[in-house]
Amino acid sequence: MKIYTRTGDKGQTGVIGGRVSKDDVRVEAYGTVDELNCFVGQTIALLDGGKFADLKADLETVQHELFDCGSDLALLKKELRPYKVTGEMVDKLETLIDKYDAETPDITRFILPGGSLAASSLHVCRTVCRRAERRVVTLAAQAEINQEVLRYLNRLSDLFFTAARAVNVREGVPDVEYVRSAEVFRRKS
Repeated sequence: MKIYTRTGDKGQTGVIGGRVSKDDVRVEAYGTVDELNCFVGQTIALLDGGKFADLKADLETVQHELFDCGSDLALLKKELRPYKVTGEMVDKLETLIDKYDAETPDITRFILPGGSLAASSLHVCRTVCRRAERRVVTLAAQAEINQEVLRYLNRLSDLFFTAARAVNVREGVPDVEYVRSAEVFRRKS
C-alpha cells in the first residue's frame, strides 16, 4: 500500500462519514490534537526511563487517548459509531493530577514555564493543549461533538502543568515565580 492517495490534492480530506475542506474547523480541531500528540511523544523521548518510568507510561496512555479524541472529533454524525472518549478517562486524569501534585511544593503565584528540558516540553504540551481546547470549542459551536473531549482536554492541560512541576522536583530544579504576580493560588489542604 502506498502512503499517498492523491485524494486530498484538491483541498478536501476524508472524515468519518464524508469529506470536508482541509481548512474546515473540524480538521483544525483534530489536527491541533494531533499536533499535541506529537509534542507528547517528544516529551516522552526526553524523559529518563528510570526516574520517570511512571510518567512515561502515563503519557503513552495519553497519546492513545488523544487518538481517541481525534477520532471522535472526525466523526460527522454521532449515529455512525459510539464515542470513544468517556468521563472515566477524565476521572483517571484527575487521579494523575492529584498524584503528581502531591510531589510538588505549594505555589501561591504564577510560575514561569520552564526548568528542565522535559518540564519545558510539558509546558509546551500544556499550551498546545489549550489551543486544541479552543479549536474544539469553536467546532462545538457549529456542530455536535462529544462533550467529553472538551472535558478531557481541559483536564489534560492541568496534568501537563502538574507533571511539569513534578519533573522539576525530581530533577532538583525549582519553579521560578513570575515576579509581578499577586498571590493567586490557594495552598494545598
